[in-house]
Amino acid sequence: MSDEYYERLVDEDALVAYLEEHLGEVDDYEIERHQEGHSNETLFVTWGGEDLVIRRPPPGETADTAHDVLREHRVTAALADTDVPVPETRVACDDHDVIGSDFYVMERLEGDVLREDEPERFADPDHRRRIGEELVDTLAKIHRLDYVEIGLGEFGRPAGYTQRQVDRWGKQLSWAFEVTEDEREVPVLYEVGDWLGANVPEDHPHSLVHGDYKLDNVMFAREQPPELNAVFDWEMATLGDPRADLGWMLSYWRDPKDPEPEIPELVTQFMEREGYPTRVELVDRWEELTGLEFEHERFYRTLAVYKLAGLGEMFFRRHLEGNADNPLYPKMEDRVPALAARAKRILEGNEPL
Repeated sequence: MSDEYYERLVDEDALVAYLEEHLGEVDDYEIERHQEGHSNETLFVTWGGEDLVIRRPPPGETADTAHDVLREHRVTAALADTDVPVPETRVACDDHDVIGSDFYVMERLEGDVLREDEPERFADPDHRRRIGEELVDTLAKIHRLDYVEIGLGEFGRPAGYTQRQVDRWGKQLSWAFEVTEDEREVPVLYEVGDWLGANVPEDHPHSLVHGDYKLDNVMFAREQPPELNAVFDWEMATLGDPRADLGWMLSYWRDPKDPEPEIPELVTQFMEREGYPTRVELVDRWEELTGLEFEHERFYRTLAVYKLAGLGEMFFRRHLEGNADNPLYPKMEDRVPALAARAKRILEGNEPL
């Protein structure tokens, strides 16, 4: 990471003054950027004897509704007394004079995020199965919550959520295309967007939805057997359609029969090994736990890949504009067209669940 980019992320003097005011003065501190994420920026802070995390948007212009860290703070705080595991939040700030953006501070938990490979202690069929079960069980907990009871009754408009998702991601793509189409075009995404618009389910269940639920947005405690101890990255959370969450999670989950992933940097493949549940098994378990059916599965899986392509195209725009320091972003020039082709395969029935 360049010093210049880090300076765009945080004014250390202003941040330290803010933390001293709200968390108390300390004799020593350390701030470093966590570089594993690809959307919002994450800073690890050692504040005296306390380990904390700061979440803030990336620098530069972002698409409307993306990177809303204060929304993320609100839902994480509301979940504190539920059976959905989340870090404890400490403070939130909307004063851009501090570091140039909204941000919030939460505790840093201990555990492993399964991104590149499985921990050796989990490398047997029983533990592998439990990883998948913990993942889908926690998603079902989110979808079963009484969101009114925990203070999120006004957190969104669940009716019409799925139609708005199609419309919103079309607009996100249009925002990205303003810059990226000068480099290359992705006409298949227009076809996929039209199909989604014509096939939106007329009705859907209502629940709290995470919006970005997948294996590398959760943490597993360092003990065994596998126990999921935290869900992160709630910036896209709202009230909406739980089947969209499930479709998104499935778009990242691998079966042994699958072709090579379009974005290998974002999709882990170790769940193709013996013991991990298949996508069909995950769906069956979710249906049993929630009492819902995964109707219109081809629509929801196509929508998930369409959204992933939208994210990739926004990454590519940020790269072209110089508003990112991530080596993955320039690769989106080729990765997004590959995702568009996958979305079309799913909607045509050529990539079954």
